[in-house]
Amino acid sequence: MKAAVWHGVKDIRVEEVELRALREEEVKVKVAWAGICGSDLHEYEEGPVFVPVDEKAALTGEVAPLTMGHEFAGIIEEVGAKVTDFKVGDRVVINPTLTYRNKHEEVDRYDGFNFIGLHGNGGFAEYVNVPVTNIHRLADNLTLQDGALVEPMAVAVQAVKDAGVTLGDSVAVFGAGPIGLLTVIAAKASGASKVIVLDLSDDRLEKAKELGATHAINSGKENPVQAVRSIVADGVDVSFEVAGVAPTFKQAIDVTKPRGNMMIVSIFARPIEWNPMQLTNTGVNVLSSIVYTPSIFQRTIDAMSAGQLNPQGIITSQIELDEIVDKGFQTLTNDKSQSKILVAISGEN
Repeated sequence: MKAAVWHGVKDIRVEEVELRALREEEVKVKVAWAGICGSDLHEYEEGPVFVPVDEKAALTGEVAPLTMGHEFAGIIEEVGAKVTDFKVGDRVVINPTLTYRNKHEEVDRYDGFNFIGLHGNGGFAEYVNVPVTNIHRLADNLTLQDGALVEPMAVAVQAVKDAGVTLGDSVAVFGAGPIGLLTVIAAKASGASKVIVLDLSDDRLEKAKELGATHAINSGKENPVQAVRSIVADGVDVSFEVAGVAPTFKQAIDVTKPRGNMMIVSIFARPIEWNPMQLTNTGVNVLSSIVYTPSIFQRTIDAMSAGQLNPQGIITSQIELDEIVDKGFQTLTNDKSQSKILVAISGEN
């Protein structure tokens, strides 16, 4: 079968691979749609960040080269011998986060995890074998293309929940990439009254306003801290760092009110230098959130089905698997007007 395989930095190849044998507690999924994530882009531009290269990943037992793709949905093609809750033909979305599952779900994600598509073979392929514990049914009124947006939407929903956003809160989002845009959607759905988005791209800022941001600030043209403080003088209730660089990390703290929360959502590919005295002098709480619990993943599907979350607006391009390098990864690297690029594997809806 055809798959997009990570071999190294700037070295993703669409090539023929063999799908391993299906295990008794797995399902074989015919992939319909898959999204290119910022984490995928990190691996392409400056990896390995998550991809195991020196030894096998703890939970997948796999090592590079491996098939990428962790935002995907499809149709069950085959079920393992011990699978009873799903059947061939079911439309499903995949929760790609593998954990040890030996603690309460609120802390389980912090006890070590692997990703399908980063630590092991994933969804940029015609077929993929997935543990049945990582399968969720797709609501009847959602398309398989919608299903490919569930995973990144769940990241934002979890971050907004962990940050404690409530009705009437003011929020600042640093970074208007896909997860930043989805954070706008999740914050609005949680009741935020002011959502201020900061980025260097006017195109991305315009997209943020389309998706519900109340204010958009180009950080290259205005002082970001002064601009936010001109809107909310005492600082926002919650800020989200979704850019993954030192300047925005510090700015996100500076725009947050005393005892407010600054939430780290982004993946930092490299260490940054930072003085914790910034917290001592401002009284800001710095929090972090990674992935999502299985419950939040399911709630995200339910909220999308109910129309409470509508992430479809972040899609800017749809491409074929053969085009994933030049029209996918290279385009996302060079064209900041792009947000979420979806890859049509089977293209079914």
